[in-house]
Amino acid sequence: MLRLPLLYLGLSMALVLPAQSSFQPDDPLMQQAVSLARKVMILDGHVDLPYRMGVKNFRPTREYLGIPISGGHGDFDYERAREGGLDVPFIAIFVPASYQEGGARAFADQTIDMVDTIIRGHPGKFAHAYSVAQVRENFRKGLLSLPMGMENGAGIENDLSHLAHFYRRGIRYITLVHAKDNLIGDSSYDKARTWGGLSPFGRKVVEEMNRLGIMVDISHASDQTFHDVLEVTRAPVIASHSSCRHFTPGWERNMSDEMLRALAKNGGVIQINFGSAFLDKKVQKTNDANRRKLDRLLEKKGLKPDDPEAKPLIESFRLKHPTLYADVEMVARHIDHAVKVAGIDHVGLGSDFDGVGDSLPTGLKDVSQYPNLIYLLLQRGYSEEDIEKICSGNVLRVWEQVERLASNPTP
Repeated sequence: MLRLPLLYLGLSMALVLPAQSSFQPDDPLMQQAVSLARKVMILDGHVDLPYRMGVKNFRPTREYLGIPISGGHGDFDYERAREGGLDVPFIAIFVPASYQEGGARAFADQTIDMVDTIIRGHPGKFAHAYSVAQVRENFRKGLLSLPMGMENGAGIENDLSHLAHFYRRGIRYITLVHAKDNLIGDSSYDKARTWGGLSPFGRKVVEEMNRLGIMVDISHASDQTFHDVLEVTRAPVIASHSSCRHFTPGWERNMSDEMLRALAKNGGVIQINFGSAFLDKKVQKTNDANRRKLDRLLEKKGLKPDDPEAKPLIESFRLKHPTLYADVEMVARHIDHAVKVAGIDHVGLGSDFDGVGDSLPTGLKDVSQYPNLIYLLLQRGYSEEDIEKICSGNVLRVWEQVERLASNPTP
């Protein structure tokens, strides 16, 4: 999840790039892509549905559930998921860094309650998924699995026993850190480098996650935290929503080629993030520069972004400086690069839908558009077997290995 300033995004006009113009419904390759999206299981490693619902003042009532789940809001709902072939969106149980000072576990529990309510309210559409076997059974029944991953291990607080609690509640991966260093380790976003990598407590957390059968997620972790995790873990790890640093030089949030090779040696999987900032350094650099220009302009006029007088000025600025987006072609390029460096068995999808705001690439604006990406992969010569690995097989293989190690915890 990447939080982007609402000032720049709220009144933006997209510079639409040409990639999606090539997707013609009558193109035989596009028809193959749509068919394949229905045939194979598509697992997305990171969908921020609860965060979006929370921002919109979600209340866990049966009446309200129909709005965000089937009303076309945000990036995810049931109908668009079915249209795009999505079967297994890992729902992010996001714990903001501010809760590290207190209340993190309670906040995580409330968010899990929200997901439970969605499933109870729509039993013919959604189902819990506590194991790979349940995922496969739900797929056979035509149900959308909603497994959960906790984004920010701060929810564990300082008590290892909380890991067992969250496992019982359905958490099947934990993103160890988020925007700031926490008790587990250092974040890629935080320059304090509190622990110089994984903390002593963090090492115990990784060991306990291995024992219980919770996947270790190194997205958001600093480089040293990542390498420390690989020294400790007995199981393969995932990067649930990261992309390749090759295309964003200097940005630690994405994974370097060295890290990709280490991840492959571990048996893990990188799940490519769809956010434009994760995909294209040039796009992000231009958007950042325009954001700073607008900030200076408002400051010069003595205005705040939410002042009524600021609205026409912002609109005029956005007309002259439209927001740039990456496109679905860049997602395919990241997959190509990760496959080249790490291998076909170590790449998956982790969109960050509903978590990266209005920064999704053209051609991949919501969960209905996975066939556009599959089309490009077919066009590049990926076999259907390769595409199935990328869409779900690789992550399911990691999850199954984590399950097996948990049932046989000896090294």
